[in-house]
Parts: sequence; structure tokens; C-alpha cells
Amino acid sequence: MALIVGMLSACGSAPMRYPSDSVPVAAPAPVPVKPAAPAPGAATGPSKGRWTTVAWSELPGFEEDNLFEAWNAWIKSCERPAPQFASYCGDVRRLSIATPEQQREWMRQSFQPQRLESSQGDPNGLLTGYFEPQLDASRVPTATFTVPLYMPPRTLGQRKPWYNRREIDTLPEAQAALQGRAIAYLADPVDALVLQIQGSGRLRVAQPDGTSRLVRVAYAGTNDQPYRSVGRWLLDQGLIKDASWPGIKAWLAQNPQRQQELLWSNPRVVFFKEEAMSELDAAFGPKGAQGVALTPGRSIAVDSSGSIPYGTPVWLASTGTQTKLQRLVLAQDTGSAIVGAVRADYFAGWGVEAQELAGRLRQPLQMWVIWPK
Repeated sequence: MALIVGMLSACGSAPMRYPSDSVPVAAPAPVPVKPAAPAPGAATGPSKGRWTTVAWSELPGFEEDNLFEAWNAWIKSCERPAPQFASYCGDVRRLSIATPEQQREWMRQSFQPQRLESSQGDPNGLLTGYFEPQLDASRVPTATFTVPLYMPPRTLGQRKPWYNRREIDTLPEAQAALQGRAIAYLADPVDALVLQIQGSGRLRVAQPDGTSRLVRVAYAGTNDQPYRSVGRWLLDQGLIKDASWPGIKAWLAQNPQRQQELLWSNPRVVFFKEEAMSELDAAFGPKGAQGVALTPGRSIAVDSSGSIPYGTPVWLASTGTQTKLQRLVLAQDTGSAIVGAVRADYFAGWGVEAQELAGRLRQPLQMWVIWPK
């Protein structure tokens, strides 16, 4: 479905949730059947790298991780399991009430860790983060809420590429094609851009009758224009050194007269569909490329090349200025900027803390695939 890394997240290090860019978005009906993983130790090309069989003792922090949250994510993957993992789903569900020690022992008996390396044998890579924006909105335009989020226009398939962001804002014919297609209205055009980059979000929508309703807006298409990072646009002009979202917003606060120029530097616009959110839906994130709901802190987006099938458990180790992570996660998503064997985008969840972590997360990474024996 994959702010995103600092704004080098939006800058090209984090997933842009656009299927046309091989992105994490709700998957279509059939589960994508990924090719079989490479044999351990086999080189599989520069993006896929190679796997090396290692002992469980090499996984840093394996004995300390509280596996309960990871198990919830694994159960989600069992809703649409990859062929290699389908036969284990009965045990996964049965062990949901087991102790972490029992879960670890089952993993040792059933699986073998494989260290991920580049094709040159380098086990070091990059971890970035993404999140689900949570925003206030209005069902109808008001003096405060003026920025529309659109459903796909009916003429979207008749013109490729469709109008770019500047044209949508300025051309009468583009505005006419979008008449009556607004789902809701936001207060801040930068928040709308962030929502489009993430590809999904939660809206607390004020209804005309004075009530409010929590809904999710999910990716439904783009205008087929190229994605251009506003962070990269600022960096290339030497306007900022901190290309994280907090850094970009700080620059905008000092240069409000250039906001429209910044927004128009990215010609791509994302269209959405509205989804109802039950209490259960609200406990999980949006659906990733595997077609299952993401679990905060336990779902990652990986390279879409197929070197790690969706639903694969992965041990992740990353230490940096933002956080220290040594934990079991599930590969349940992908992103256009997630390229390489040792590369992951960490789903931080939703809300202010998740946004802050995802907006700044960019640190070293090591990964181990937990593969059937």
C-alpha cells in the first residue's frame, strides 16, 4: 500500500503507494503468487541478492522479543498465505495462545534462518518507515476545510496521462471532470499531499448533520503522471538540508508564499475510495500488497521482485538515532522505492508518534528470512 522515510521518504526512499509503481496498496482478489525463494547461498541478481544459512543464535535479540504482536501479524498473513507457508497456518493459529518460549521453540523446529545479503555478500542495508495519516476532514467544503480528496474521475481512462497537479488546480476542463467526485475535504494541502504519498489514511469526517464518522480512504488510482519528491525538489535547490517531513514543514512555515510552487513540483495526484471502519478495522492498518491488514510495528514493505514472498516472517535488526529494533516482522507490503535484498520499510502505525518516527526513520538494517526447513 509503503511520509515515508525522512522526506527522502517522499524523496525516493520510501514506498509510494501506487500500483503503477509496484507499490503497497490493497491487492486485487487473487493473492499474488510469488516465485519460489532462492536456494540458500545462491546469488539471484543485484536486487535479489543471496541467502546464507545461519544458526538461530546469530539473530540479535531473538530470545528477548515478545512475539505476541508478531503472531497477530502472522495470523493476518495466514488469511492469504504464500504457498510455502500455507501448511504452517494451523500451527500459527494454535500457538496464538502459547508463551513466547513455546512459539520460539516451534520456530526453531520448523524453520531455518537465512541471512539476507547483497549479491556481493554485504549483509547491511537500509530501513525506512511509513505510516497511516490520521486527519480531520469535512464531508462538504467549509471556510476551514477547502482541499478536496477525489475519487477517480470517470474520464480517467480516456486520457493518459491525465491532467497533472497544476492542471487539476487551474484548468476548467480538469475541474469539470472532477465535479461531484470529492469524498471529503481537508484543511491543509500539504496534509493532502502526505496522504497521497502514503496511499491510505484515516479521516474523522464531520457530516453535514453535525455528527462525525471515522472512515478510511484507500488508494484507487493515479493521474499516471510521474512521481516527483518535494523533498528532492527542495534539496536540489539548496533550500533545506533536512529533507524529513518535519524539515519540509519547517521550511514551509518560513516560506508560505512558496507552498503552491512546492506542491506543483510533484505532478502526480492519487485518487481514493472510501472504506467503512469498524472497531476491528481501526485496530489494524490498511491492507498492504499481500491483501491483508498491516500490523503496526510488525509489518514491513519489501522489494516487489519476489525475493521475499509476501507473508514471509523476517527477523529485523536495526539500530540508529531514531530507534532500536530487534524483532520478528512479516513481509506484507511493497513500495516503489523499496529496492534491494537488504531493504525494508517499517510500518509505524498511525497518529502523531507514528508520523514522527516514519518521517525521520532512516538507519542501517540487517534482515534474516525465517524459511521452512
